[in-house]
Amino acid sequence: MTYLDLDTPSLTTRIEGQIGWVIINSPKKLNSLNEEMWQAFPQIIQKLDQDKDVRAILIRGVGEKAFSAGADISEFDRVREGDAAQNYNQLNTATFKALQDCQTPTIAMIHGFCLGGGFLLALSADLRLASKDAQFSIPPAKLGLGFDVRWLSPLLQIVPPHIAKELLFTADRFSAEQCMSKGLLNSIHTPQDLEEATKTLAKTIGSNAPLTLKNVKSAINALAANDHHIDFEAEDALAQVCYNSKDYEEGRLAFAERRAPHFKGE
Repeated sequence: MTYLDLDTPSLTTRIEGQIGWVIINSPKKLNSLNEEMWQAFPQIIQKLDQDKDVRAILIRGVGEKAFSAGADISEFDRVREGDAAQNYNQLNTATFKALQDCQTPTIAMIHGFCLGGGFLLALSADLRLASKDAQFSIPPAKLGLGFDVRWLSPLLQIVPPHIAKELLFTADRFSAEQCMSKGLLNSIHTPQDLEEATKTLAKTIGSNAPLTLKNVKSAINALAANDHHIDFEAEDALAQVCYNSKDYEEGRLAFAERRAPHFKGE
C-alpha cells in the first residue's frame, strides 16, 4: 500500500493495488469539506489519474456515520459572503470538474450522510454505491444559498429535470432506496457489505482495457453533456443575488439556532 504526499490533515490518499483511494477524514464534522480540502481535491484526482497503475479511483468518508455532510458551514461567514462566494464556488466547481474530466473511472462509496457538496461530489463520480442507511439531500433552498449552474451538469447527466427539481425545490432528505428508484445510485448494500462490493466493482473495472475505458468515459460524458447554450454570466448573477440577500443571513442564523428559517424573498 502506497500513501501519496498530497494529503491535507483532512484528506488521506493511498494506492492499494489498482485502486486509488481518496478518504475524507474529518469525522468530528461528519466529514464536512473545508476550503483547504476543496483546494486539494483537484490535484489529488489529477495525481491518481496520471498513475498508470491506478485503474479505478474510490472516494469515501472515514468511519461509518457519513460519506460527507457537505461544505463546512462554519466557514460560510468568511468564504460565502458577498463577492467571496464566487471564489469559493469556483473551488467546488474545480473539484467536481476534476472528477468528471479525469480519464480513470471513479466510484463513490456512500454510507451515512451524503449531503450538499458531499452529494454533489458523489454525483460527479462515474458510479455510486451506497449502504442501506445512507441519507441524501441538496439543501441550498433551506439556507438561501446561491446554486452554481455548473453544478447541475453532473446531476442532469444522471436524472431528468423533474427529478433534479424535486431534489432542489424540496431540499428534503431522501433514503438510499428512494435515490435508487430515481436512478441516482448504481446499487445498495448492507453497511457490512458495502466496502467489499465497492472494491469488487473496482477490481472488475480494473481488469478491463484501460484505453477502452478512457474512450467510453469520454464519449458518454461528451454526449450526455448539454450545457453549451447556457448564459453563464446571467446564471452567476442570479446566484450572487442569493449571497447578497437577507434570506441568506436568515438561513445561516436559523441553521445555527436549529430552527426553521423564515424567508421573505429579499
